[in-house]
Amino acid sequence: MELFQVFIELAQSTVRVSTPLILAALAGLFTERAGVFDIGLEGKMLGAAFAAGAVAYITQSVMMGLLAAILISVLLSLVHGYASITQRGNQIVSGVAINFVVAGATVILGQAWFKQGGRTPALSADGRFGTIKLPFADSLRDVPILGQVYSDLLSGHSPLTYLAFLMVPASWWILYRTRFGLRLRAVGENPGAVDTAGISVIWLRYRAVICCGILCGVAGAYLSLAANAGFTKGMTAGKGYIALAALIFAKWRPKNILFACLLFGFLDAFAIRYQGYAFPLIGKVPVQLMQALPYILTVILLAGFIGKAIPPKAGGVPYVKER
Repeated sequence: MELFQVFIELAQSTVRVSTPLILAALAGLFTERAGVFDIGLEGKMLGAAFAAGAVAYITQSVMMGLLAAILISVLLSLVHGYASITQRGNQIVSGVAINFVVAGATVILGQAWFKQGGRTPALSADGRFGTIKLPFADSLRDVPILGQVYSDLLSGHSPLTYLAFLMVPASWWILYRTRFGLRLRAVGENPGAVDTAGISVIWLRYRAVICCGILCGVAGAYLSLAANAGFTKGMTAGKGYIALAALIFAKWRPKNILFACLLFGFLDAFAIRYQGYAFPLIGKVPVQLMQALPYILTVILLAGFIGKAIPPKAGGVPYVKER
């Protein structure tokens, strides 16, 4: 039973670590399915996390922090949309610029406003998302195996965690069972045909980047209002890039995104749990190697196990209307 308890604890950590990855990867799914490549997921998450931590501290309201995170993330998405859709600029350059600007701006503003080295002050209970205890979680805890799975693994997570997992089937339904989703995917494959049908390619792509901004805002809010008690410098720690890798690894399909993010989340949770642990035959692994493990394995998985991933045909290509 001790081994099973270790499994439960590692699975708990995997779910918590995977939550922002799932949200960010789904955010990227909407834009890339519409033909807009978005490497700025990292910057939008970081900006949202800072906005959430700052506003939640000032207002002592977790919902105001969440709304601020979504607002800032959507504004950053609209900046990316204006540069890459309206002005037909290079989408990679636009996304990288957002990442750099936000990384510096959050530290500067945090230091100017709160004088804590770029951090926001620690949040009280009212400024953070609590955990949700599922019905009968306490009474079923003593039931062997299933009780532990229900009480310790399925129960006791943040509302944003449950929202992230619910967004996977919701995203599938939106993309594959609604008119909006059909048009969105068509814009990413053949924008000329969509335009010929009298549908605005530019407006559809803007709606996609707005959806991306909303999901990245929730992901950033999770980092500062649920996983932590405030914002810290660089707290996304490359999660936006890992989410982008998970999106490619999943071949732009919502169901595969869930499993890819859980895999990357497991690698991160494993590295966190076993830092400084002495493994049999190997001994103690350097902390730096364990911290780099998720990123190393991400590269290995993408390079050797993904197979041929075919992105949307119009992805990364600005649309120029034929006259």
